[in-house]
Amino acid sequence: MNEVFTIGHSNHSLEKLIALLNKYSITAICDVRSHPYSKHNPQFNREHIQSEFKRHGILYVFLGKELGPRSEDPACYANGKVQYHLLAQSRKFQQGLERLKKGMQSFRLAILCAEKDPIMCHRTILVCRHLQSEDIEIKHILEDGSFESHVDAERRLMQLLKIPQLQLFESTEELIQRAYDIQSEKIAFSEQK
Repeated sequence: MNEVFTIGHSNHSLEKLIALLNKYSITAICDVRSHPYSKHNPQFNREHIQSEFKRHGILYVFLGKELGPRSEDPACYANGKVQYHLLAQSRKFQQGLERLKKGMQSFRLAILCAEKDPIMCHRTILVCRHLQSEDIEIKHILEDGSFESHVDAERRLMQLLKIPQLQLFESTEELIQRAYDIQSEKIAFSEQK
């Protein structure tokens, strides 16, 4: 079984982020931020973290063009807001997923974004939603250094959105997909913000 981790850099120090990655023996980072720069956390600007990861033996790959939450393709927007279901169908997004899957065969990967809580981030709501399969185990590294399985993250998302785990006329899978759709609408990039 293939395994992939996710992590949000949040407002950690770079040293703390690297310590969390080392705890799980991560050998490669796939950065899925559309714009890997921050005025609030400049320690995570693309060039800086790339060189720091290299110093610590961690390969850095930028996949924000393929798997980022924003798109340059106007077909992925409705009323100025990114539509994750359209973005996920794009050729570029599918190519990004394939690169992740290929990378898992050679490296111990972590998908990197900014948001500390995986259920508040597109890395889970968009990327992992479409990456998950029976032969890929997804683990979310949490701020305190523990990890949460993707199944547990989905349960927590349903609780957050107050979606019952059982319904008479909907399967559990349909309820989970509804939770993803609701959360996508809440967190998707909007040009009006």
